[in-house]
Amino acid sequence: MKDDKRNDETGERKPSIPLVSRTVVPSVFSVMNMVCGYVAIVMSGADQFVAAGWFIILAAFFDTFDGFVARMTNAASKFGIELDSLSDLVSFGAAPAYLVYKFGLEDTGAVVGVILSSMLVVGSGLRLARFNIGVLGYRKDSFSGLPTPAQALTVAGFVLWMSAEQVLSQYQLQNTLALLTVVLAVLMVSRVHYSALPKPTMDTVRERPVQTVFYIAVFFCVLIYQAKALFVAMLLYILLGVLKSLSLFFRELVFQR
Repeated sequence: MKDDKRNDETGERKPSIPLVSRTVVPSVFSVMNMVCGYVAIVMSGADQFVAAGWFIILAAFFDTFDGFVARMTNAASKFGIELDSLSDLVSFGAAPAYLVYKFGLEDTGAVVGVILSSMLVVGSGLRLARFNIGVLGYRKDSFSGLPTPAQALTVAGFVLWMSAEQVLSQYQLQNTLALLTVVLAVLMVSRVHYSALPKPTMDTVRERPVQTVFYIAVFFCVLIYQAKALFVAMLLYILLGVLKSLSLFFRELVFQR
């Protein structure tokens, strides 16, 4: 009875059936992230800008859950980190870059439009590479430089809002897109510190009650007002990071004196 792995006729040990690696589950979410990014690119090429924006948002959803699942199953690996970064470069680098190009920057001229939109790809690539090697003091509760998903969600929110409400003329839209692209690209490679989203645990609620309530309120505002609220929420997130970094910078200057 103890040697139940042996073959009954030959007495030889039966080959054990290999278990599915735990890394497969979070990797599936990373692959879905990449697929959503690719679909967003295809939709942008077909001038389906609303669909492209929503696929970028869906990619961010999968990107959030691959890390969450990896932590829950204790399945973090170097392969998963590299796959996640490659997926992010597609979904949060190439997809938003091509979206802003097709949505408005294409009309500024092929050369100017390509140069401006490519800044998002380059900025995302540099940001992800720096994150992977941990050069600039990454901590679990903050990021150095604007995270690529935040940049992509800002672009998606803006495009979805402008698609629903024509509040800007074509000229104003081009200028706003150009400015937004440059600012987002610079922030990704900057040393501005941005807070990580709080984990949905009771410990987080007790330690950061105000921040938790704020994020919950933002979540419900996005559900109600959708694209406009998403864009405003991302702008607030970007602005708070800049103000926090400026405050720390001036505080260090005062103490050095």
